[in-house]
Amino acid sequence: MAFSTNYTNVDQAADDLRRRSLAHMAAPLERMIYLGSTRDYNTGLYYHDGLASRFSEMVACQALANCHREAYQQVLQSSIEDLVRQLDSYIQSTNSAPRDFIAAWKNLQPYRVAVPAETDPLAAEFLCSNFKIALSIWEAHQHDRSRQPLDASPPQ
Repeated sequence: MAFSTNYTNVDQAADDLRRRSLAHMAAPLERMIYLGSTRDYNTGLYYHDGLASRFSEMVACQALANCHREAYQQVLQSSIEDLVRQLDSYIQSTNSAPRDFIAAWKNLQPYRVAVPAETDPLAAEFLCSNFKIALSIWEAHQHDRSRQPLDASPPQ
């Protein structure tokens, strides 16, 4: 996906994307998933109507790809504990039933398609492994919460 584009325009488009769209997404995981969804899985090209209309399709594509790699790197560098927190926040933001979300993520592994193209395969597998661990931890926490009686008083 090598384009000969004006790097200044790409930087401006990326800044615009960060201010307008990504600023509303607190966690790198949410940004990575969102940015991955702007990529056409048949061509590998990214598209965002608003950016393309303000800049150009090529500039928007490169800006999206750059921001996607940036979010991916942030998720990749997250500790398991932080990844569990990001996952919890993301699950809450989807308004999905947590049980359905976990089942889908365990079976379909959508985080695999959210990894940017041309990513080091070992790093991608490391991240996918961390997702599996984070999902299991998150699910165990939910199971523990559901077993606690509502009227239980805190230990003294």
